Amino acid sequence: MLHTLAVANYRSINNLVLPLGRLNLVTGANGSGKSNLYRALRLLAETAQGGVVNALAREGGLDSTFWAGPETLSRRMLSGEVPVQGGPRKEARRLRLGFAGDDFSYAISLGLPESNSGESRDTPSAFSLAPEIKRECIWAGGSYRPASLLVDRAGAMVRMREGRNWQVMAQHLPSFDSLYEQIGNDPACPEVSHLREHIRRWRFYDHFRSDAEAPARQPQLGTRTPVLHHDGRDLAAALQTIREIGDAAALDAAISDAFPGARLRIDMQAGGRFAVELQQEGLLRPLSASELSDGTLRYLLLVAALLTPRPPSLMLLNEPETSLHPDLLPALGRLIIAASQHTQVWVVSHASRLIATLEQHPECNAIVLEKQLGQTVIQGQGMLDEPAWKWPS
Repeated sequence: MLHTLAVANYRSINNLVLPLGRLNLVTGANGSGKSNLYRALRLLAETAQGGVVNALAREGGLDSTFWAGPETLSRRMLSGEVPVQGGPRKEARRLRLGFAGDDFSYAISLGLPESNSGESRDTPSAFSLAPEIKRECIWAGGSYRPASLLVDRAGAMVRMREGRNWQVMAQHLPSFDSLYEQIGNDPACPEVSHLREHIRRWRFYDHFRSDAEAPARQPQLGTRTPVLHHDGRDLAAALQTIREIGDAAALDAAISDAFPGARLRIDMQAGGRFAVELQQEGLLRPLSASELSDGTLRYLLLVAALLTPRPPSLMLLNEPETSLHPDLLPALGRLIIAASQHTQVWVVSHASRLIATLEQHPECNAIVLEKQLGQTVIQGQGMLDEPAWKWPS
């Protein structure tokens, strides 16, 4: 489980360190930085998939993702005594992401190339604005200390601690490749492999389709599906998998909680195709997926995601209340709370009824974001409330 998330110099986030729990609820006004925090977690996930540089390119390039304000906001700026203004930078511009977990912690620093040298020093590179990985570190425990550092990547060189000495694992690591790609399968580096697999088990759900042409509305070939696809295309197979090898009682309870008297059915059609059907009280025939409302279909998608027989290490739901009637939100909240007993959950929401339901749980870690002179901060967080965190130097 993650205990701390740290983000620096990313969009509206100048420097933010968050405490995390088993059930994390992120709220705040529009523009307060909820989406930026969610994107930062996606970038962290991309490090283990080998796509962090390309992910930054899809966001418009590293230069456009940097914090746009001054390097530091003085006390007089915050109090309004003087206008916000920049000055000479004391440090190189770096996008920094990191987290602290149960066993190991990780941090990555990305920046722009220091020179434009291409094939020769006189030839500018065509990739002069492409992000480079400047530093990656893995250490034991939650707080960074030089003595706890286990794997250190600086530029093109990666070294690993071996007793009291350091062993060089790579000397020519490409600037666009994470250490997870180069030494993630090296049996001499179990910490790297452990963290890579931990991050790869993070699961993001924010692109469920519920339009008339959504794949979830169409019959699909059915195979055992313990993990729902991120767009919900294998909904019927995922629900049937829960019924056969997962918690079938929890599945029936989730349907009954939201739609009293309703029963979920999976129609096994010719050719091995599966289709979702919902038998509702008072109707003479079940409704097919193509007949269900957007909200009903999205609720079934969330049920399939949250009741997975193969829980991830971290599940992230971005505004799961979209298209759902307010009366469905308490049932969704109870479903999320139940899922948090098996996996760490991160929920971004605007919906007051969903927020109220989640906040009733004693382990709910409510994080309210707000803007302060353009930067995202946690409402009510003082200096002593911030988790211990230090960026590797």
